Amino acid sequence: MSKIVIEGGYPLCGVIDIQGAKNSILPILAAAYLADGDCVIDNCPDISDTHAAIEILRALGSTVTIHGNTVYINSDYACGFEIPDKLMRKMRSSIMFLGAILGKKKRALVSFPGGCELGPRPIDIHISALSKMGVTIREEFGYLDCECKNIKGTVLDLSFPSVGATENIMLAAVKADGVTVINNAAKEPEIEDLQNFLVKMGGKISGAGSGRIIIQGVPKLTGTRHSVIPDRIVTATYICAVAATGGNALLKKAEASHLGTLLSFLRESGCEINTYDDAIQVSCDSLKGGHTVRTMPFPGFATDAQAVCMAMMCKARGSTVFIETIFESRFKQVGELLRMGAKITTEGRVAVTEGVKKLYGTTVEAGDLRGGASLVVAGLSAEGTTVIDNAEHIYRGYENIEKNLSDLGAKITSEK
Repeated sequence: MSKIVIEGGYPLCGVIDIQGAKNSILPILAAAYLADGDCVIDNCPDISDTHAAIEILRALGSTVTIHGNTVYINSDYACGFEIPDKLMRKMRSSIMFLGAILGKKKRALVSFPGGCELGPRPIDIHISALSKMGVTIREEFGYLDCECKNIKGTVLDLSFPSVGATENIMLAAVKADGVTVINNAAKEPEIEDLQNFLVKMGGKISGAGSGRIIIQGVPKLTGTRHSVIPDRIVTATYICAVAATGGNALLKKAEASHLGTLLSFLRESGCEINTYDDAIQVSCDSLKGGHTVRTMPFPGFATDAQAVCMAMMCKARGSTVFIETIFESRFKQVGELLRMGAKITTEGRVAVTEGVKKLYGTTVEAGDLRGGASLVVAGLSAEGTTVIDNAEHIYRGYENIEKNLSDLGAKITSEK
């Protein structure tokens, strides 16, 4: 079991670069399975979820080479349609490969995905959409056995703007017969990034970033080169860490336009934020509560940023209300923050954080990716030493987190 050890109380100051987006690289890697020829992906984050996706590609028969943050993929001779159960269990986003495999092989055999336990995150929307596109899906013994003669374009009205379902449909539809229209599509920047990659490959897709995406199926996709967008949740995490410690930092290779709602909340909470074309400057002398945060699909407040913002506000003046509308079990960090001296009460999907003067370092446990990141933020602002067990959850989404924070002046080490 890996650990992160933090000696808190040091303001974070300096300059760091933001990594590529975890939630972009995973569907993009799946999309590369559809291409004829070489795909080159730049700004690929070096995180465990990326490596899990690469393992899946290799299991399907793709050739994958990694040089730093650039990944080279060739799927010309890939003929696999089954993902081993042990790989599916490594992350929930593994279900993303379903649409890509069906688009290439017209047959897919996958088990239900693993990853963070955030309460029900059903894939019913994925299954319903693919069924309407002509895919026969049999569920038995924990597996999805999917098959079709041809994927057919159709009009799909999503009951919820699911990011995963939107991406899976795009991957299945890009080589389908006819036109597919996704109504109530997810609008996240990562959807636009996937569209841009598929268009470079020869796909005919428009509308990503809006609630209506139109996909005209094409017979062939070719290899291309693409650079992944910055990770907006990693950006949010480092901003919260800087603010919680009363620091001043410049985050380079960041995209402020992907963080509008969050940046508004930070400014209201006492942070000074300056944005540039590819950077964000953040500083904070003191934090103030008195706000209500409600997580919503993009462009609303991201559910993935809720936990790190809660940790930041633990020492703010006044109280902050967090309302979680996306996942049922997204307050797992609360019990661990309480161990550090935070004052938080929860009822259902509502958590109220009342600011305290001090947090105290202790041994805590990361229960999921974003909850683990919130403990890092809390540990940086706490007195004494914080030991975070189960840090492997954090490494699913954060590249070189110890080095980046050390470059900003944190006293942080890892035990892997």
